[in-house]
Amino acid sequence: MSIESAPLEKGIGKNFRYDFPSGVVVFLVALPLCLGIALASGAPLMSGLVTGVVGGLVVTLISGSPLSVSGPAAGLASIVAVGIQDFGFEAFLVAVVIAGLMQTALGLFRLGILAEFFPLSVIKGMLAAIGIILILKQVPYALGGLIDGEKRGYFDAIFHAFETASTSVIIVTAVSLVILVLWERPFIKAQSWSRILPGPLVAVVSGLALNELFKLAMPDFEITSQAKQLVDLPELLYGAGFAEFQLPNFDTDINGALITLAATIAAVASIETLLCVEATDKLDPFKRVTPTNRELVAQGVGNTISGLIGGLPMTAVIVRSSANIYAGGRTRAAAWYHGALLLGLVLAVPFLLNLIPLAALAAVLLVVGYKLARISLFKQMWSAGFDQFLPFITTIIVTVAVDLLIGVTTGLVVGIFMLFFTKVSYSDAVTLSTSDEGAVIRLSKDVSFINKAKLKAAFAAVPDGSSVMIDGSAAGIIDRDIQEAIKNFQSSAGNRDITVETAGLDTRPHPLSFRG
Repeated sequence: MSIESAPLEKGIGKNFRYDFPSGVVVFLVALPLCLGIALASGAPLMSGLVTGVVGGLVVTLISGSPLSVSGPAAGLASIVAVGIQDFGFEAFLVAVVIAGLMQTALGLFRLGILAEFFPLSVIKGMLAAIGIILILKQVPYALGGLIDGEKRGYFDAIFHAFETASTSVIIVTAVSLVILVLWERPFIKAQSWSRILPGPLVAVVSGLALNELFKLAMPDFEITSQAKQLVDLPELLYGAGFAEFQLPNFDTDINGALITLAATIAAVASIETLLCVEATDKLDPFKRVTPTNRELVAQGVGNTISGLIGGLPMTAVIVRSSANIYAGGRTRAAAWYHGALLLGLVLAVPFLLNLIPLAALAAVLLVVGYKLARISLFKQMWSAGFDQFLPFITTIIVTVAVDLLIGVTTGLVVGIFMLFFTKVSYSDAVTLSTSDEGAVIRLSKDVSFINKAKLKAAFAAVPDGSSVMIDGSAAGIIDRDIQEAIKNFQSSAGNRDITVETAGLDTRPHPLSFRG
């Protein structure tokens, strides 16, 4: 019986047969990503694993999401890298603790709604920019260029890597990339075993095995730790392993720059988490809804603890969450099991992890980066119109050239600038009325992303088991954020036994759109 057809049972024990196998799969997916994202962030590799453990063992217990999985996120890698570079790792950990407290406050004050005021074009631009940065930062590791410790720009580091490239590292990277690409092909995805053996894990294990083969058959090709091209984790249960942990230095001067960094981490982590749980809820076979403010509290507590014990900032992560769903996970226990397995691995066999070439992790991150900044996304945003493409491309350019906070802020300003060409009214653009015959949601004047929160509140207020008419006849512009919100509501209304009818919702693009 499949997860979709088998009824959901209450109690961790009754769902163990579904949750534990899923937790194993998520663990296998999370392991290379925890290491890889720490690598991309310029942080100690152990910090990535610490974050995954806290995300699994702590956040899971507080979160109201039955299926989302938390851990270090690619979306924060560029912020982390700049923060470590500017402040040093121990001071950066202080910023992580402060960011966690900020996130907790956001949840307690029920401010999860703030994420609704970011247009989708800016969010997509932010994720694409992160993908580009991931690719640029991983090329040196993929080529095996010497890591000389100098502060270099993206392209300077790439040119330097080409000058000092290693043939054996390039072979490991190439093999890992081929495996990752093959694992995305339909003929592999169709195999049941591909869910148990995720592509990133196969790529990393293959990279390790290939280097061991070099060691035996071609010693001159061996990738060594002396060249700083292998994972290097402390062996916690042996010798002075715990002494190698770096903890926050609270003697750090907590100035405006550090507070700004903490606020940036809190804002981006909150947005990425809320986007993830929304996507996860859509994939949930049982159509459960995650309480967003409680999720922010859970993430805030998780980030506070992670910073205190030497971990990176975390978010709910769609890659691990979707793996949990497709593997048959049913309750929060699956994510907890994955955290326990990560902890057991780090304590028991770190010497196995220290055999992994960084090139294999770089290959995983190159693929993650491409998925975030895929060419089809640029084509999609171009086709959506100038009002969507301009904030999108502005966010990307400024983020890659300057930093993420300035990039997102600039993209948001451009998005708001577009509204000056319309007469948008926040106060009465969305109204809800109810009667015995059902509910009516009316869109009047022009509705844009700044009305999205009010529209979603209206959707939430529609009584379960009733009918609702969404009437856009009086609206001038119905932008793509609003269209997306309506589409999402229509697709999930059946879970609340709500019947949806619409009128006057034909596409009316922004005046600056050059596509219909």
